[in-house]
Amino acid sequence: MSGYLRRLATTGAAYTAASIISKLIAVALLPLYTRYLTPADYGAAEVMFSAVVAVSIVIRLGVVEALLRFYYLKDQDPAKVVSTSFATLFWSGLITVVVLFPFAGPISDLLLGEPDPTLARIAIPGLFVLTLSEYLLAIFRLDERARAFFAWTMISVLLTIPVTVILVVPLDLGAEGLLLGSYGTGLAVVLGLIFYHRRRLALVPDRPLLNRMMAFGLPTMPAELSLYSLSFIDRILIARKLGLAEAGLYALSVKMTQGIAVLVRGFQLAFPPLAYSIEDDEEARLAYSAVVTWFVTLMALVVGFLWLIAPWIVRVFAAPEFFDAADAVGPVSAGAALYALYMVLLVVLGRTGQTKYNLPATVAGLVANIGLNLLLLPIWGIIGAGVSLVISYLIVVVLMYLFTQRLFPVPYEWLRLARVLLVTAALIAVGEVFVPGDGIAWLVVRLLLVASFPFVLLLTGFFSAEERGWLMLLTQPGALKEKLLEARRAGERAGEGEAGGGIGEEGKPGRRGLPEAIEVEQWDEDLRS
Repeated sequence: MSGYLRRLATTGAAYTAASIISKLIAVALLPLYTRYLTPADYGAAEVMFSAVVAVSIVIRLGVVEALLRFYYLKDQDPAKVVSTSFATLFWSGLITVVVLFPFAGPISDLLLGEPDPTLARIAIPGLFVLTLSEYLLAIFRLDERARAFFAWTMISVLLTIPVTVILVVPLDLGAEGLLLGSYGTGLAVVLGLIFYHRRRLALVPDRPLLNRMMAFGLPTMPAELSLYSLSFIDRILIARKLGLAEAGLYALSVKMTQGIAVLVRGFQLAFPPLAYSIEDDEEARLAYSAVVTWFVTLMALVVGFLWLIAPWIVRVFAAPEFFDAADAVGPVSAGAALYALYMVLLVVLGRTGQTKYNLPATVAGLVANIGLNLLLLPIWGIIGAGVSLVISYLIVVVLMYLFTQRLFPVPYEWLRLARVLLVTAALIAVGEVFVPGDGIAWLVVRLLLVASFPFVLLLTGFFSAEERGWLMLLTQPGALKEKLLEARRAGERAGEGEAGGGIGEEGKPGRRGLPEAIEVEQWDEDLRS
């Protein structure tokens, strides 16, 4: 199983390069933004950003999902698949903007609780920008041009940053500056990408092909929308029930969980090719079990760190009026970890081909999220939103587990998983109850609690004999280096005889990965960071 874990770690790191850089820059800019934006401004902008992603899922009509499938089918013309997809998204995005623009006032009132249409008038054209930018970047993925994907993503990030800073700081445009900086520069990048890909694009779709693509992609949209709504509805409810200032605090707490977001981003791109490249079902079951154990362990460590260190992180990166955001960082990070676990189960479900079970699980989570927020927001404020997120994702994960175990049973290591969760909960409880949340000395104590995580796991008997052997090698750098080189050489020899990473017909990679809507939020985050 160690070979699969190494492959997962390597490919995950490669895929997340642009995301890591953009998120580091985003966190570095928080001290600036939080001193020139009020919590209400920040909350309003984040609600609008989230609304744009949600509506974009609808107006994409599952076309990007279909693009990644039909492009590799033997009986389809790849050039027509690309041109038809672009034409469909171009017109659906443009028509949506034209239809929604006159209703900017009511939309603003619905989302923000205030009738000023200014932010909505900026966000509505952002639908067109986000939808096309996602599609145009997907073309690089079709061609397996990772460098070009990275380069264009970084161009967008590096173009957006100075423009947004100018709009927010010297021009003092507040939330309007954030939206204009993101979608204004995004439009410039979209135009550049259209020119770059111009020979492959068209404005008139192939109608028979479009009908087939819609038949495949459109049914995926409700599940994708309900999934994303889990991380979107709470912001609207906070804005309506508690005010935009509280929505801003909650948005900042989400931003503080970027460490988990980066891990999730890498995992969601790296795990599906690995998972689907394992042809033998029994071997796949064991691999999935090992991946879940170690990914949960890694996520538990990160959640424990964020939960215990949140007060200091927020004080470093935010202005004083945002300090209360630290209260929700822990629950939000736990919710993000459960979201990552959901994606593992989604891949297992994808292996069976029975993706229809995704919808009832995500809808159940969404309904629970709305009900819990309405119940807990008046009692616990933004902490209630974080708790609601955790419980909602837990419902989704439990239902997905029940579905997948019926279709493709996996022997999860429940005893080891229980040890991880109990150790994490105990360390967090000790830190929260007995260690104050301010002062350098107490920060050191909490860091020591986090650092004790692997040692406490060792005392509980979590590690196997082989894993303890690897841990002992950490005290012998020379032997560890030789062991890693030997493992790498063995992996390379094994890789020479493999199809590698889910390669499909005609040497092109299989595309049985995660729903494209899971990635659009991350792309939007990267492009506007």
